[in-house]
Amino acid sequence: MSARIVAIFGNLVVAETDGRVVQNSLAYCVRSDGVRLMSEVIRVRGQLADLQVFEETRGLRVGDPVELRDEMLSVVLGPGLLGKIYDGLQNPLPELAEQVGFFLQPGVYIHGLALDQSWDFTPVAKPGDIVLAGDPLGSVPEGQFTHQIMVPLAWRGEYTVEKVTPAGRYTVEQEIAVLAGADGQQRVVTMQQDWPVKRALNVSRRRLLPTEPLVSRVRIVDSMFPVVRGGTYCIPGPFGAGKTVLQQITARHAEIDLVIIAACGERAGEIVETLRDFPELTDPRSGRSLMERTIIIANTSAMPVAAREASVYTATTLGEYYRQMGLNVLLLADSTSRWAQAMRELSGRLEEIPGEEAFPAYLESRIAAFYERAGAIELRDGRVGSLTIGGTVSPAGGNFEEPVTQGTLKVVGAFHGLSRARSDARRYPAIDPLDSWSKYSGIIPLETVARMRRLLRHGSDVRQMMTVVGEEGTSIDDFTVALKADFFDNCYLQQNAFDEVDAATPADRQRFVFSKVAEVIETDFHFTDKAEARRRMFEVTDLFRNWNYAAADSDEYRQWLDKIDQFISQAQQPAGA
Repeated sequence: MSARIVAIFGNLVVAETDGRVVQNSLAYCVRSDGVRLMSEVIRVRGQLADLQVFEETRGLRVGDPVELRDEMLSVVLGPGLLGKIYDGLQNPLPELAEQVGFFLQPGVYIHGLALDQSWDFTPVAKPGDIVLAGDPLGSVPEGQFTHQIMVPLAWRGEYTVEKVTPAGRYTVEQEIAVLAGADGQQRVVTMQQDWPVKRALNVSRRRLLPTEPLVSRVRIVDSMFPVVRGGTYCIPGPFGAGKTVLQQITARHAEIDLVIIAACGERAGEIVETLRDFPELTDPRSGRSLMERTIIIANTSAMPVAAREASVYTATTLGEYYRQMGLNVLLLADSTSRWAQAMRELSGRLEEIPGEEAFPAYLESRIAAFYERAGAIELRDGRVGSLTIGGTVSPAGGNFEEPVTQGTLKVVGAFHGLSRARSDARRYPAIDPLDSWSKYSGIIPLETVARMRRLLRHGSDVRQMMTVVGEEGTSIDDFTVALKADFFDNCYLQQNAFDEVDAATPADRQRFVFSKVAEVIETDFHFTDKAEARRRMFEVTDLFRNWNYAAADSDEYRQWLDKIDQFISQAQQPAGA
């Protein structure tokens, strides 16, 4: 089908067609020098098609031809995805740099998988088996995981296995099975398959209600505002409050199989830091590089805005693919605000009626559709896989009332709001314990969490009162409450990311430490004056901090625990005893 460009507005191109055009289908705008720029049909108006171009449109002219395709924007799925760094269109960036240099050239697209790499294939299906989409036909080793080679996920109905290739080494393009459909037509299966990024991938037996806690080893998250496997959460906060650092700590230490990082529209310096740091990070689970179980989708703020939207959907599709193998996947999107800004820019060029702060009226539905792709599923063979989605939000000035933050809060299951005041005070992670919340159950009973939040609220009220009336105008009981709230914050909610032990706390240790902290808080101290109260609470704070830095079951660990038990025992004795 032929089409011609009739108008160009930045990354928005209007083409006139002489045939049928399908929304969300692929197209290529062809420059006069032969360079083909990938684009997507985002609106159809009679014979006019609006295209968002994923490249700079410099060099395009009115009258240039457009190649329309019947396929949608898709990613290629198969072995070889782990450890890769892609852009939003699944171009492997290191291979792209080798081909065109460090200054990317428009119109250059590279296959997402290494076509010359061979894999050790082991068949599991046999001739005569009846299979459905998503059923395993065999497997190949991919790093520390077993990569399932499945019946193509887009196929519908039952198929009979006619032939399975024997065990051996094959490339992703070679035949590994032949299946026959109900119509008797034979179809060839390879190790690779395509899936459109804007369609949710789920061919499981059933969708499950997420209930299993996802242990991130960040105490304030796991204990106070938990996340579950297959759940959703967001991390809004002002610039410089520690959103990216918190995500990286979670990616390294969370009890999860795979991590996918979608850097959509982040500043180039931050992305470079991520690309530089991750290969150097050691995976605590395997002792090898963390990149072996990580996929990075990188789109900087300098790249075309349309590519930001593609990067979010590309990352989500890759996460759904590995979930289909029964793995637990964590998707970290940084930052969804810049994704929303890309939608706003394209909406403005389409001359759509703007909503609040010029964002499109469908902003909330797009955000909801993105987070709804998370979830836990049960496969046909009984295995369970999950995709957990955590997105950062970067509201200007830390204003949580802006549309992106509010649209996100309506659909996520946990809210980890970062505070400028806490980050300025170097209280990390800077998650505000008073404003944050979670709808999930974690490793600490809900009633205990509620009691600690009441303590923090009471302590905050006392501190505010003290700024008015001073310490001398505060009763000893209220002063003790404020000290206990500070003790809980300093000893439990805060963690030192630079300490090897304190940076990541396992669930069992969190429960035990929490119980000891609760013992101190529930102790009815009999302080004679405020000076004694301050001295004694500072003393126990130092004990707990040193205990947090001690490796589990070490002599140092037991020594500090003995001192803590001794302090609690003495404090619980009646006055004058």
